[in-house]
Amino acid sequence: MSATVENHIHDDHDVHHHKETFITKYIFSQDHKMIAKQYLITGVLVMGVIGILMSLMIRMQIAWPEQPNVIFDTLLGKWAPDGVMDADIYLALVTIHGTLMVFFVLTAGLSGTFSNLLIPLQIGARDMASGFLNMVSYWLFFVSCVIMIASFFVEAGPAAAGWTIYPPLSALPLAQGGSGLGMTLWLVSMAIFIASSLLGSLNYIVTVINLRTKGMSMTRLPLTIWAFFVTAVIGVISFPVLLSAALLLIMDRSFGTSFFLSDIFIQGEVLHYQGGSPVLFEHLFWFLGHPEVYIVLLPALGITSEIIATNSRKPIFGYRAMVASILAIAFLSTIVWGHHMFISGMNPFLGSVFTFTTLLIAIPSAVKAFNYITTLWKGNLQMNPAMLFSIGLVSTFITGGLTGIILGDSALDINVHDTYFVVAHFHLVMGISALYGVFAGIYHWFPRMYGRMMNKNLGYLHFWVTAICAYGVFFPMHFIGMAGLPRRYYTNSNFPLFDDTTNTQMVITMFALVGGAVQLVFLYNFISSIFYGKKSEQNPWRSNTLEWTAPVKHMHGNWPGAIPHVYRWSYDYSKPGHEEDFVPQNVPLKEGEEELHH
Repeated sequence: MSATVENHIHDDHDVHHHKETFITKYIFSQDHKMIAKQYLITGVLVMGVIGILMSLMIRMQIAWPEQPNVIFDTLLGKWAPDGVMDADIYLALVTIHGTLMVFFVLTAGLSGTFSNLLIPLQIGARDMASGFLNMVSYWLFFVSCVIMIASFFVEAGPAAAGWTIYPPLSALPLAQGGSGLGMTLWLVSMAIFIASSLLGSLNYIVTVINLRTKGMSMTRLPLTIWAFFVTAVIGVISFPVLLSAALLLIMDRSFGTSFFLSDIFIQGEVLHYQGGSPVLFEHLFWFLGHPEVYIVLLPALGITSEIIATNSRKPIFGYRAMVASILAIAFLSTIVWGHHMFISGMNPFLGSVFTFTTLLIAIPSAVKAFNYITTLWKGNLQMNPAMLFSIGLVSTFITGGLTGIILGDSALDINVHDTYFVVAHFHLVMGISALYGVFAGIYHWFPRMYGRMMNKNLGYLHFWVTAICAYGVFFPMHFIGMAGLPRRYYTNSNFPLFDDTTNTQMVITMFALVGGAVQLVFLYNFISSIFYGKKSEQNPWRSNTLEWTAPVKHMHGNWPGAIPHVYRWSYDYSKPGHEEDFVPQNVPLKEGEEELHH
């Protein structure tokens, strides 16, 4: 039986090797490295540019409301008559911006790129457990992207119920323009996206459990793999709940059910819906929505662990504590969703339970933050762009996390719920932190993907301008939030109470425009380096993990000969008794050498 399987695998390998056409190599590829590049370009670059462009339009509208703007006139057409943004399209921009950035860029773009690229290479596998499912996962993601963007071109406009799509705005097609066909396309797109995400996650889990090379025990895995693995587990647990919410919403919209609707009046006329509860939708949405924060954040933290250890030339501090904190975050993330709903009429006792579990999650988060700082302490720091973005992530993770303690407390949250304070908190802790993880990963593994180096000086420019602008945008938002300014209003000029915040809004928008513009430097650096970057050596960062032992060329199976065996953990940096300050995992232990106890 085993001989048959081996022969089959060998034949399969030959088929891939000899009969590759342009379509099977670049379009319907089953090679994990090519699929990683497809996710990177579709998810991070294309969807990221669209999402950032929307955020800049949102910021310009808030800073200079009701003023003609040639950009609005050009990009929004009928939604900006004479260049003045329509109120309805403002909420639609907020909705699609949030959806694209949270799901398409930071979930699919981040996990899809780096899980695909690194899991087989770092565990010593020829490819993913199922190359075909991997390909299907990407193309489902691609279709969902196309449908989401297509919703901008329907007559009544795209979905406009906020990215959380609460009923009744999302459940009644007649509620507003953005509740019509655009909302239906949003739901269809998300259902396909969730199918893609589940296929990808199952593939990652099976690959990590079953395909590790000889000697690669779970305690020798790099922290990147632990993070991707646990992220996939969270996704498999929580994404089906959002799928059920989307399907029930489709039923309410199209088939006359009342899961989320009750006692609805439109223009004085009572509708036939009764017995449903919009709060039920909130529970279903946030049961995914909070684990989603960690689906976005954990891969970025895993990438940071690898980059900080490599560029500090030191073993990561507290490896087992880091693994334990990843597992603790994963468990706790599924029992804190109620903190998004403190003002939904929740029983105060239940509110206190969710407060307790939310504050508990600060403990494993703090373990990670302190371990990063301790790894950096007295290290031989190599300050390349990837390292700077990783340190930037630790900074925003801490500053964004501290405001989470306020929002996680039911008594304190009531004062700032649905204000700009919330916007500032989650953009720092989730948005900016995860984006820094994406950038760090791209700068670090670009040589592994393309065999060339990105321009370091452009990378420095990109980091410093991005870092200053990110704090310039989101730090002042805390203060206008504490002043009571609500989020999602397309103009605040009707409220004399908020006139004092106008200048702050302009400052925030100026930072946002500069921060958005500097991403063009990154795009230029990325695209030009693919073709003209300096050729890289096989292991440019002198790193220990297995991906740097494989040749950088398009080949099926990753290693031309036998798969390397593993003899040590992945963080043997600056180990006494070795000439070099790094010892790759595939180097056998010397006689008398002890493996580090971590």
